[in-house]
Amino acid sequence: MVRLLWVGKERTVKTFEGFFTMLGQETCAGIEFVCSDMWRPYIRVIRERCSQAVHILDRFHIVAKMNDALDEVRAEEARTLARNGREPVLKKARWCLLKRSENLTTPQKGRLKELLRYNLKSVRAYLLKEDFQQLWTYQSPTWAGKFLDAWCTTALRSRIEPMKKIARMCRRHRELILNWFKAKGAISNGIVEGLNNKAKLCIRKSYGFRSPEILEMALYHALGKLPEPKLTHEFY
Repeated sequence: MVRLLWVGKERTVKTFEGFFTMLGQETCAGIEFVCSDMWRPYIRVIRERCSQAVHILDRFHIVAKMNDALDEVRAEEARTLARNGREPVLKKARWCLLKRSENLTTPQKGRLKELLRYNLKSVRAYLLKEDFQQLWTYQSPTWAGKFLDAWCTTALRSRIEPMKKIARMCRRHRELILNWFKAKGAISNGIVEGLNNKAKLCIRKSYGFRSPEILEMALYHALGKLPEPKLTHEFY
C-alpha cells in the first residue's frame, strides 16, 4: 500500500531532516531501501540518517537527465545550422530523438532513419543515449559497472559537453546507480511520481486556500489512507 506519510513546506535540508525526525531512530534503523533523485541534500541526509539502507538513485531521473542533455545538444546544433544558413535537418526532430524507439509513430521512425544518415552531434548524442539503455538489461552489479565505466569513457571522449556532463555525473554517483541492481530493479520512484501527480491535482482542486495547514489537511485526506468510520450501509 502506498500512502502519504508526511508533508514538508519547503525543499530544504532542515525540512528533509524533519521527516526522519518524525519517523524516529528505531523506524529509520529498520529501513532497507531508499530511492531518491540526485539532489545533494537528499544524498547527504539519507547517508547520515539511514546509513544501513541501500540507497538507490531513481532510474527515471537518470534517464530524464540524459534526455535533457540530448535536447540541449539538438537545440544548440539547430541554432548553429540556422546561423550558418545550412539545411534545417533538425527541424521537428525533437521527439524523434527523445522518444523510446517502441513509442515512435511510423512517420517518426522514417524521420529518425533519415536523421541517422547525417554526421551530427545530435545523432552522436542520440546513439550514446540509446547505448546507455543497455545498462538496465544487466542482472549483475559487477557487469553493469563494467558497462557503465565503458560508456562513461566513450561519452567523455565524444567532445559533446552535455553528454560529458552526464558521464561525470554517472561516475560521481556510480555506487548509488549500481545499487539499482542490488535491489533487483524492483525499487524506483515510479509510484511516488504517481502520488506526486495526485498531489498536484489535489492542489489544483484546493485553489483559493489561504493557509498551508489547510492544504496539508487536504493532502492527507486525499492521499493519507486515513481510517474511515464504519457505516451502517455500504455504498458501491
